[in-house]
Amino acid sequence: MRPRSAIRRSVETYFALGRAEALDGFLCRFLRAGELGFDVGAHVGDRAASFRRLGARAVAVEPQPALMRVLRRGFGRDPGVALVPALVGAAPGEAVLRLNTRNPTVATASGAFVAAADGAAGWEGQEWDRAIARPVTTLDALAAAHGAPDFIKLDVEGFEAEALAGLSFAPRTVSFEFTTIQREVAGECLARLASLGPYRFNAALGEGMAFALPAPVDAAAMRAWIEALPHAANSGDVYASLEPARISP
Repeated sequence: MRPRSAIRRSVETYFALGRAEALDGFLCRFLRAGELGFDVGAHVGDRAASFRRLGARAVAVEPQPALMRVLRRGFGRDPGVALVPALVGAAPGEAVLRLNTRNPTVATASGAFVAAADGAAGWEGQEWDRAIARPVTTLDALAAAHGAPDFIKLDVEGFEAEALAGLSFAPRTVSFEFTTIQREVAGECLARLASLGPYRFNAALGEGMAFALPAPVDAAAMRAWIEALPHAANSGDVYASLEPARISP
């Protein structure tokens, strides 16, 4: 499959009929009109689009040039969306982004992520067949440039801990993706967030928009829950909030 076809498939998947309503219904607990959300690993921009429908401003960060072109077509004339063509990491600079041209959703700056996927059940056939150098910014630098976010969404394929290492304050709510091939990365993210503020945690599995736990828990309990998941669970998102009601079912 050519890259263009893979990107078209992503657009069709993430902007499928009825998905916007479900996404808005879930994300409205994190953002209100006039607030600010960071969509880090924006991909084709479905989250940023939801932020805008909710009346919030968005900072959409995406390092893949082909996907940034999609974002520019969708948001280039929207003053409420700032587009940042970069990776997010622990410190400003440059890093290598490994591209999977058949599946752009799993581009990564983490060599450990690529190694963990190699031979893992559920990851058969994934090939990172290109590598490009990309600029790196930090969450602190983004906040300095665009304002402190009320919600940060991180989906950067195994680079989440590096991204959170570049955050020195406690946003109201943060989400980060985890995978069962790299549970240790989730542990690092949980520890980092716990060091920044009195967060409580919940999680959603896969692309689901429903919380898996009946009530928010502390970082240790969240880590234990992730460790106990079967490998086949594959992935999900952890939600951390300073206001536990926002992550209560």
